Amino acid sequence: MKKLAIAVTLTASMFTLAACNNDDSDTVVESNAGDVTKDEFYEELKNRYGEAVLRDLVTTKVLSDKYEVSDDEVNEEVEMFKEQLGDQFEMWLQQQGFGNEDQFRDVMRISLLQEEARADGVEVTDEEIQNKYDQRKTEISAQHILVEDEETANEVLDKLDEGSEFSGLAAEYSTDESNAEDGGDLGFFGYGEMVPEFQDAAYNLGEGEISEPVQTQHGFHIIKVNEKRETEEEIASLDEMKEDLRREIITEKVDNQQVQQKINDLIEEADIDVKIEELENIFDTQDAVAY
Repeated sequence: MKKLAIAVTLTASMFTLAACNNDDSDTVVESNAGDVTKDEFYEELKNRYGEAVLRDLVTTKVLSDKYEVSDDEVNEEVEMFKEQLGDQFEMWLQQQGFGNEDQFRDVMRISLLQEEARADGVEVTDEEIQNKYDQRKTEISAQHILVEDEETANEVLDKLDEGSEFSGLAAEYSTDESNAEDGGDLGFFGYGEMVPEFQDAAYNLGEGEISEPVQTQHGFHIIKVNEKRETEEEIASLDEMKEDLRREIITEKVDNQQVQQKINDLIEEADIDVKIEELENIFDTQDAVAY
């Protein structure tokens, strides 16, 4: 839901602007202090949100011309949200700025179109999906040594190659104060509990193996896997999870900058001519917001 929530405010504004523009009445508010006309309302919305909304609308048009998202696919995504939120679904819609479920469905369609752009040209094999599924079923017991730079990490590796004990080096070098004195012991952890770079490295090691330096937001890690075991937590079958796993792998393979470049290229190919004078140059530099 995180990805969807990021775009909610902008998209709600988009629907407001579109609704205003399609209103047949010249007056949208009447009061003793004076009326607000449709043109006044439209101009104010255009000045506040015009560039962002126009980018959103044009991008949706361009993606819809290139990719196809069926009503069944949209319905499946919406039903997933309903199942997760239960009785809170309607309240959640209001909190996110949606006037009704149809507006949410429109945003869901945009989100799925963006996913199609992300997946375009990316190959995911059955072996990759099986490996990702096996990771979900596995817990790992590991130790690590966290240092600030790669040079120090390589120094630690050299000492391990020379026969030094992992636990002793963790106490000497590791900056992770929560476990350095315990030999860098992390105990058992499951899939999704570690940052992605650490997780990928750990799950690709066999029992007793030690990693090369692994860089994360925290620094450089040397990881030692001590044991792997099947998790006690029940998970869905491979068939049930296959599509979610495929999406996850694609997300790992393609970063947001690559996706945005795909969209920018499609926009450029669409030969866009903006008729609103104040916004006529917004697609010239292709500095669109990344999706």
